[in-house]
Amino acid sequence: MTTTPGTASGDFPGKPPVVDLATWEAARAELLLREKAHTREGDAIAAARRRLPRVELDGTVKVTGADGPVPFLDLFQGRDELVVYQHMWHDGAPHQGQCEGCTTTAWHLRDAVYLNARGVSCAVLTTGPWTEVAPYVAFMGYTQPWYSVRGVAAPIGGGMGHLVSFLREGDRLFLTYSTTGRGNEVVNGSLGLLDMTPYGRGEEWEDNPEGYLPESRPACWYWRSDAGGAATWGPTSRPVPQWTRPGATPVETLGRHGHHH
Repeated sequence: MTTTPGTASGDFPGKPPVVDLATWEAARAELLLREKAHTREGDAIAAARRRLPRVELDGTVKVTGADGPVPFLDLFQGRDELVVYQHMWHDGAPHQGQCEGCTTTAWHLRDAVYLNARGVSCAVLTTGPWTEVAPYVAFMGYTQPWYSVRGVAAPIGGGMGHLVSFLREGDRLFLTYSTTGRGNEVVNGSLGLLDMTPYGRGEEWEDNPEGYLPESRPACWYWRSDAGGAATWGPTSRPVPQWTRPGATPVETLGRHGHHH
């Protein structure tokens, strides 16, 4: 199964010139200077991020997970730092009707062993009722703990679709950072790798040589596909990783809304 165009691209105009290795190395070295400047600016922004003021929140507020209602402080799992992704939820929707962008972010957060090794815990919050969330988490095979904030004043920074960082000092809880939109891309390693490829993300907003790509498509065009692997946001599609999950059959793909199965 593939979600990428199969068209041979040899005849498309606008491709960069073919050069010898020495010429390529010179051009690569020139770009590297810009990349290094970009990295250093990112380091400076991260330094400023660590100096942001913080907000104290109520760590006793309870959220509902696999073990029932627990204080928010339990999400730290005894560690001092916590990163949370706040997953949107569509009540009553089938699995394929849940948010594609949130699926993308949560899918890239499945394994947090390197965060844990650094003393940082990871969790996913959502507004969905736990009775709907639990089977979805099981279907997707997510390994990070999920919690429902339905009906509680959860200590969160920003709305759903945000990445949020928290600090714990004993029984005290602090909000330290929140981001959303393209700020979430730091989690999505696939996007960074695509930016290194010749055709990038294949999205219309990208700056490409005229005629370079066989087809440019809307943003996130490959985040949903049908049973045959064709990228589509139509009624037969579902978020791409769902096709790898047990029970994700064509019979269950029809429609993005309807009754929970």
